[in-house]
Amino acid sequence: MVIIGDGPGGYEGALVARQLGADVTLVSAGRIGGSAVLTDCVPSKTLIATSEAIDQAAASGYLGVRIDGRPADRSAFSVDLATVNERILELAHAQSAGIRQHLEQAGVEIVHGRGTLTSETTIEVTNDDSSWEITADTILLATGARPRVLADAAPDGERILSWEQIYQLDELPEHLIVVGSGVTGAEFASAFHALGSTVTLVSSRDRVLPGEDVDAAAVLEDVFTRRGLNVRSRSRAIAAHRVDDSVIVTLDDSSTLQGSHVLMAVGSLPNTDDLSLESAGVSTDSRGFITVDRVSRTSARHVYAAGDCTGVNMLASVAAMQGRIAMYHALGDAVAPLESTAISSTIFTEPEIATVGLQQVDLDDESFRGTSVLLPLRTNARAKMHGHRDGFVKLFARKGSQIVAGGVVVAPNASELIHSITLAVDNRLTVDQLAQAFTVYPSLSGSVAEAARRMHATQ
Repeated sequence: MVIIGDGPGGYEGALVARQLGADVTLVSAGRIGGSAVLTDCVPSKTLIATSEAIDQAAASGYLGVRIDGRPADRSAFSVDLATVNERILELAHAQSAGIRQHLEQAGVEIVHGRGTLTSETTIEVTNDDSSWEITADTILLATGARPRVLADAAPDGERILSWEQIYQLDELPEHLIVVGSGVTGAEFASAFHALGSTVTLVSSRDRVLPGEDVDAAAVLEDVFTRRGLNVRSRSRAIAAHRVDDSVIVTLDDSSTLQGSHVLMAVGSLPNTDDLSLESAGVSTDSRGFITVDRVSRTSARHVYAAGDCTGVNMLASVAAMQGRIAMYHALGDAVAPLESTAISSTIFTEPEIATVGLQQVDLDDESFRGTSVLLPLRTNARAKMHGHRDGFVKLFARKGSQIVAGGVVVAPNASELIHSITLAVDNRLTVDQLAQAFTVYPSLSGSVAEAARRMHATQ
């Protein structure tokens, strides 16, 4: 097996292939871990961990906490961004080193260079010193994606930033303009506002998180507004230029915004341009993403692909699963195809938003016949104890069978709470089965069981 790419799709695929007895060569163009470990998931969630600590401390005044005799509030706290970013990069590099060690102990051969397909069973590896060809029985492409860049808003790493460059800052932005209200934009807007920056979020749509549950997006936008984060909806940024120690962002209506920094979060492009996919007969879609089936096969018999380069639910967990599935399938082991309705995901804002399975949009457009219930978080005893008032648990069940079809959780630690609903969806449990499993009292997870109880059918 030859794997091009060292992110979750690549290294998880490599570990499975070694477990099943294959000889594995992993071609790495940089540090092991890919963007998920080095510039995306691990760094961003580490930054968010600091912002969450400030959010919790700032909210503690409501619980009776005093600082020098005064109720704790946001003005009592500040952050040393240089120290935060130093910790972020140290953690990312340590995670990368740990993964490398795991691969080496498993017997994976790691070579450094860039891999290019010369056929569906051969690749050319090139580095600064030489180039050579490797022949494989199977090739796995896991080359990831990169931030999309606007022609008139090219990142400079100082004032105009991509999400890969944000960890190079030594000082907290005085006024951060975040362009893009999808998952990445919403997460960074939430985090930097908690850290103490003035934040303006520019959304080309009529609300934040346009692709997510409308009730969840409404909660987040209400929290943003209440906390003083400015949202410019129905505004499309077309350019960003530096002027001395500030940045001017031009919108499509010719109006402008001025801030100290701008973060461009306007989507991703696949890293497929330099793979010579045509040499192996590997097909892509109109955006350049490699097309795969549910067991990660491409249009070429001996070539598989996994992760963001496929454009399939661009999550580190999905990349890892695609990589594992590819190797299970290629090596003839038992494997279940990727099931999109069992994928859970989280938006790490404050509060977090987690989803799994079929959603409100599927119910509304009659993709499935079902029922739903929404239980506000403020009814939960544990939430009251901690002063949590924003959020809810929403469940979807199929009509008749009452099998859990999906769910949404908006709450602190929603990323953890969604797991019980994911298990229910994946194992086709009914709402009664979910409701009858014991939960701790008091606990936020109790709201999941309570929502399921409210869906009990008496007729």
